[in-house]
Amino acid sequence: MGTEIKFRIATEKDLDYIVTLLADDDLGSKRENNDYPLPNSYIKAFEAITSDPNNELVVACDGNQVVGVQQITFTPYITYQGGWRATIEGVRTSASVRGKGVGTKLIKWAIQRAAERGCHLVQLTTDKKRSEALRFYERLGFIATHEGLKLKIQ
Repeated sequence: MGTEIKFRIATEKDLDYIVTLLADDDLGSKRENNDYPLPNSYIKAFEAITSDPNNELVVACDGNQVVGVQQITFTPYITYQGGWRATIEGVRTSASVRGKGVGTKLIKWAIQRAAERGCHLVQLTTDKKRSEALRFYERLGFIATHEGLKLKIQ
């Protein structure tokens, strides 16, 4: 890492780098398609995310190079007296910076952003096959208090 890591909202120019990050592990390589040009589905998803004020796609940059990504979704709930919570998804860092604190900085940035937006809770999920990721989140103070369930539609 050459410079201080900076965070910013992703632009469409970042999309190729983001998809490459998402595809750069065993699980991601099976579900992502980082052929160039990218499939239009990624562009449509990016446009939906960036047009929604309750979604932020954030990149971590080392100089001009994108080295990390995460999506934060802010959701109002009737529970907790109408409280808001933030959900962190799609967290990835470049192999070139893994183990150098970028992931920690990403998550801490997201927690701070959630506090700025008035959230009372930050939540995330990680695939059970990602045991290292689970330990990483636990070191940052996340506690497995609920059992998450998913139903694949297609």
